Amino acid sequence: MSGTSAATAAVRGPHRRAAGEGAGRWLVLVVLCVSLLLVAVDATVLHVAVPAVTEELRPGAAELLWIVDVYPLVCASLLILFGTLGDRVGRRRILLLGYALFGVASALAAFAHHPQTLILARALLGVGGAMIMPATLSILRQVFPDRRERALAIGVWSAVAAVGAAVGPLLGGFLLEHFWWGSVFLVNIPLMLVSLPVGRLLLPESTGGREGPWDVTGALLAAAGLFGSVFGVKRLGGGEPVLSALTLGPLLLGAALLVLFVRRQRHRTHPLVDLGMFARPAFGTAVGCIVLAMLALVGLELVAAQYLQLVLGLSPLSTGLRLLPLTFAAMAAGLVGARVLRRFGPRRMVCAGFCATALAVLALTAMGTADAAGLLLAGFVLLGFGLETTLFGAYESMLSEAPAHRAGGAAAIGETSYQLGAGIGIALLGTVMNAAYAPGVSRVPGVPAAASAQASHSLGEAYEVAGRLGGPSGDALRRAARDSFVHGLHVTLLVSAGLLLLGALAALRLPRAMQCEEPAEQSGERPGERSAADLPAQRETEPVRVALDAGHRAS
Repeated sequence: MSGTSAATAAVRGPHRRAAGEGAGRWLVLVVLCVSLLLVAVDATVLHVAVPAVTEELRPGAAELLWIVDVYPLVCASLLILFGTLGDRVGRRRILLLGYALFGVASALAAFAHHPQTLILARALLGVGGAMIMPATLSILRQVFPDRRERALAIGVWSAVAAVGAAVGPLLGGFLLEHFWWGSVFLVNIPLMLVSLPVGRLLLPESTGGREGPWDVTGALLAAAGLFGSVFGVKRLGGGEPVLSALTLGPLLLGAALLVLFVRRQRHRTHPLVDLGMFARPAFGTAVGCIVLAMLALVGLELVAAQYLQLVLGLSPLSTGLRLLPLTFAAMAAGLVGARVLRRFGPRRMVCAGFCATALAVLALTAMGTADAAGLLLAGFVLLGFGLETTLFGAYESMLSEAPAHRAGGAAAIGETSYQLGAGIGIALLGTVMNAAYAPGVSRVPGVPAAASAQASHSLGEAYEVAGRLGGPSGDALRRAARDSFVHGLHVTLLVSAGLLLLGALAALRLPRAMQCEEPAEQSGERPGERSAADLPAQRETEPVRVALDAGHRAS
């Protein structure tokens, strides 16, 4: 922030000026956690409302797919755009605009009478989410100048993310039992009505570097490239053919645009994203660890949900309750993460998190067609704790290497890595699962070839085909499909464990210890860019280069 801007911020009031001091910074953390809770809940709350939306609005198959997927698709595509724009024009400003847009889009979604209106509203929610996420992480870094305190704040932040992911479906189910489907969106509006005035009063404003013009062309290239890539990856994860024009075309176009974006950034004097950060071993390694963790586990989560419902025959509510221990373990890992990081350092923390998660995945290979509640409980607890430990340490290490004036861009890179890893994981593990599952139902005695081909698509379709066949042939197909699914699950678990162990090896390149202080000239902070909230901390301590984030999402 320029000197003039800093002076203006200082005049705006004692509340914002003191945001980085004393208890004020913890109040700011509360506001930021409400933001995260809002985005995390909205990413999952619609899942349980899909049947009600289908019955009321009668969307076509393609429209229903867009209703579900457009929110994470748009959000992932615009993270870099709004993260870097916040560094330029003000992170608080972008955050408050995101709040307002989120509230308006929620009202539009709640009272939508046509599928196209709901798709538009969900897309606007994705824009609002992309504005909120990087801005909150950037402000968190600014308000907590001490790395040890910030690590504690990150732990609280990540615990709230875990709560939001779990609360979304439960809250949606409760609202659907008492109100109409649009109520799952109306719940956002009271939070926005509180967050806007409180955020305007408490949150400090800050910007990063302002040298040279903002690269509008680069921002649009990044957004279009990510949109095409994520769209293609989501279609692969949905089982679409690789050579389909609507799958391969967006993938190739998205990859080409991202290559152009990278080349453009390398040749610009003032790039939108400082690609030089990837030359730092800790930064690049941490990004890779985030991608590997999500690649190994997000697709596995979907497979686990199918196992609980289709193999064990649990209801959706019982399935959600079985997965709650994973969420609680992740919350616990987030709350103790700061202490673990200080004691053991990033290298051992991330490596141990990967190993613990791999151990949990290997233990779950003992799952069969019978319910083993104790095994599932132990496996999910270890899985949640190990995953959150890994992501906490990786995010902290990645963003500790980012210059302070690039905080928004670094936060956007972290969130984009998370989203891409999740999308690629669904596609990769879904492909592994289908390859291991399909041969077991291709030649079932007494089942016609056409029925076997349809049953090979998924376990759900196999059950439908078996129900139509009936008699001994239907029973044989049902047993074969269930056994093949369990076999495919075991193969998928082994592949996931291999990816996690690869992540553990990669984590050995992270720093051994948590460095809490560095010389000012290495921090990447520019004296003319500090906000009013930074100045008191500057007088008390040397400027430090620190990390932030750990959340997740939804997405």
